[in-house]
Amino acid sequence: MAEMVLRIEPIAESLSLKALAYRALKAAIMDLNIYAADAELRLDERDLSLRFGISRTPLREALAQLEQEGLVRIAPRRGIFIVRKTKAEILDMITVWAALESMAARLAATAATNEELTDLKRLIVFSGDEVAAKTGEYSDANIRFHQTIIGLGHNRLLGEITDSLFLHVRAIRQRTIFEADRARRSIADHTDIVAALLSRDADRAERLVREHTMKLRNHVERHVNLD
Repeated sequence: MAEMVLRIEPIAESLSLKALAYRALKAAIMDLNIYAADAELRLDERDLSLRFGISRTPLREALAQLEQEGLVRIAPRRGIFIVRKTKAEILDMITVWAALESMAARLAATAATNEELTDLKRLIVFSGDEVAAKTGEYSDANIRFHQTIIGLGHNRLLGEITDSLFLHVRAIRQRTIFEADRARRSIADHTDIVAALLSRDADRAERLVREHTMKLRNHVERHVNLD
């Protein structure tokens, strides 16, 4: 199995190195599947400084900001670690996500344009027989599908609240999507959700999205060990 590592791009000198370091490091953390068995959660300050091409001062300021947001934990004399949630916390997060995304779907049934819903339908590009051969591509498409529904609600606050949950819910979706035939069943669910949205059936779209996400919660509760 390939080692899970942060993908870091050097950042140029700027009057706001802290802001650039913060954005770049946050993006790198968000891109990492932190619940994968081989995920590297410890961050090396010296290594990050060299890879970003900046001094440690703005990097430390960026890390302090990420710690305030709960993305990293700075442990004196032990190091810096990307934060993973407990199983109980993940279950709560998925429950909240189900409520928020289902409301976004309800809003999208009336607020989204036909063009936007057509674009959402284009994300269902795999058949049930294809997902086993294209695991990475389908996992990415699955995440984009749920992000898109949030955006189609055209509610800025909904988007901001889900941003705080996205890292963890996304990583759990990535970890579990190919367990217990979940990928094949998710394609069928996505197809039904898009059909409800295209027919402008807000009640059905809301219910289907909520049930779909709660299936993830039930799977995590029964089958996923996060110790």
